[in-house]
Amino acid sequence: MKKIILILLWAGVACAKQPNIIYLMSDDQSAYTMGCYGNSDVQTPNLDRLAADGMAFDNHYDTTAICMASRATVMTGMYEYKTGCNFDHGDMKPGVWRKSYPVLLREAGYLTAFAGKFGFEVEGIGLCAEDFDRWGGGPGQTSYETAKNKSMAAYAEEYPHSTLSYGAFGRDFIRDAAKSDQPFCLSISFKAPHKPATPDPKFDDIYAGKVFKKPENYGRENGAHFAEQTRQDRQYERFNSWHYADRYDEVMATYHQQIYAIDVAVGMIREALVEQGVADNTVIIYTSDNGFFCGSHGYGSKVLPYEEATRVPMIIYDPRNPNSGKQLRSDALTGNIDFAPTILRLADLPIPENMDGADLMKLYTNPQASIHESLALINVWGKAPTHALGVVTKDLKYIHWGYAADGFEVTEELYNLSNDPLEMVNQAGNPEYSAAMQRMQKAYDQHLSKWKAEAVPYNNYQPYGTLFDRNVEWSEKELLLTKAKKAKAAAKKKR
Repeated sequence: MKKIILILLWAGVACAKQPNIIYLMSDDQSAYTMGCYGNSDVQTPNLDRLAADGMAFDNHYDTTAICMASRATVMTGMYEYKTGCNFDHGDMKPGVWRKSYPVLLREAGYLTAFAGKFGFEVEGIGLCAEDFDRWGGGPGQTSYETAKNKSMAAYAEEYPHSTLSYGAFGRDFIRDAAKSDQPFCLSISFKAPHKPATPDPKFDDIYAGKVFKKPENYGRENGAHFAEQTRQDRQYERFNSWHYADRYDEVMATYHQQIYAIDVAVGMIREALVEQGVADNTVIIYTSDNGFFCGSHGYGSKVLPYEEATRVPMIIYDPRNPNSGKQLRSDALTGNIDFAPTILRLADLPIPENMDGADLMKLYTNPQASIHESLALINVWGKAPTHALGVVTKDLKYIHWGYAADGFEVTEELYNLSNDPLEMVNQAGNPEYSAAMQRMQKAYDQHLSKWKAEAVPYNNYQPYGTLFDRNVEWSEKELLLTKAKKAKAAAKKKR
């Protein structure tokens, strides 16, 4: 009897053991760049196998489609207006960073490592290298040349291109961490496939001469129904300047070649888990910081709250879960606000009340479940006309373009994503959608109310509570914009 009790107690301890966690993130990777998301033109064997072993998520959104803000959201589980962090706005405050998942995991006894593009800085601290047990990160955009990334220079001779160097970093960290009694969390932020396109020449033959199928919403004629405000910044002109208009196959070959190298790096990391005997207790998450317009609707780049820029691939593999290996998918609405709370719950840690996200593992256990009714889609970067707030549900998307100076008119867009996933028909003026429009406007107003109540009181986030308000006259908003411009100019002078 005593022996049976001891065995049961040992089993309980084994089951309660905290898993290792690996968070992998690409940069500017669209959902349609992988075989497991239906693209037969590409080769992504390791990512496809990860999806088959785990679960792919079909309605995953980055709530801000630009790297700095998205990465801050991933780390903290909060919408941008609560992280206070984006280009044109400012750095993250130390108090916000102290509640990020890497800090909380390390305080709880995890070995932590980070490599790649960190994406933001913390005021008075910088890149927070001291908050990780092993550091391979870098400032700004980092470099595709490994030798130019100071923290990764040791890998430069064997892996001169940075993508595979991060695979090697992950491999080595796993090897060393597996010797410890502590669980580990490895976070890798690949620079690829971010522009300027610089693929590893090692893989030049993968897509040489390849002809790629264009998306059905490719070209300027398929974006004519978008609000005029959307055509006022770089994502519009880059349809031409980045050669989606005239050299599509060449551009897509380099884009997909960069992703192929990520796929190889993911294979290196998974192989290391097996070699070190820790694969069965390691949860892997794979996603991108934002998507990318590759000529869809006649746009290039990201930023705008449309599907190509905001919806991205997302895969989770938990080898401990009985649903693994069943090639299941979830069509539940999920967002990058969900990663931090999910990682904390995987580590059996409490989710701080400040976090906006939910536990993705509820969907892994039950793919028919849901965790969000709607998500906010934010852009407060770039030229003022393109600033917008949108709301997406599993079936509908509503975007409010409120900038009404310089000849622009307030414009609303409503898309039925369930039967129009390419966002080809704006249903905002369709009487048949009046009830849906009212529901989405109500959801929009609820998200804006939360913005007004919870936005940080710095870095120019408070004014958007008024600027995005559907019920405030433009004359009042214009005064606010003028004040904001003056405040921004004064802040620049102080720097």
